[in-house]
Amino acid sequence: MKKLFLAGLMFLFATSGTAIAGNAEAGKTKSAACGGCHGVDGNSPAPSFPKLAGQNEAYIVKQVKDFKANDTRKNEIMFGMVAALSDEDAKDIGAYFQAQSVSQAATFDESKLAAGRALYKGGDLQKGIPACQACHGPKGSGTAGIGYPQLGGQYTEYTLAQMKAFKDGSRTNDDKMLMRSIVEKMSDADMTAVANYIASLK
Repeated sequence: MKKLFLAGLMFLFATSGTAIAGNAEAGKTKSAACGGCHGVDGNSPAPSFPKLAGQNEAYIVKQVKDFKANDTRKNEIMFGMVAALSDEDAKDIGAYFQAQSVSQAATFDESKLAAGRALYKGGDLQKGIPACQACHGPKGSGTAGIGYPQLGGQYTEYTLAQMKAFKDGSRTNDDKMLMRSIVEKMSDADMTAVANYIASLK
């Protein structure tokens, strides 16, 4: 009886997960407007726009919701772009980009890699900075189940801009102020080093 109950529970979780997952094929069509800035396959041609290829679906869905709310993450261009998207649309688009492979077109300063690697892998105990890989993974692949974003191969300029946005309070959509509590302890040199190291990950 216990085995039957457990089997039923596992089936429930499995089917529930399938029900909420987006449709990547539908997302390919729905993401057409995204391609102008982020690239057709999610590999943005410009460092001012983030690569979405390989990004986990849950994270993309959350960002769409936050841009629509125009509160904790404000961007007038994105606000207009996502205004008409439904929750299902966001999931489908997220599923499509998650299925794409991130390119390694990002450039980085090799002189910053050693310092960036040290912070990313081990943090800084004296400053109270935790290791980035604790949430984002050793290769920057993120933690999809929890919604921590994939970072590996992201443009240095974009990653650095977001870290600075969390630090100056212009971006506040991090759960429980997690990112803000970390970057407030980081210097510009720390953030620059980490952003360069992240760009080198593959």
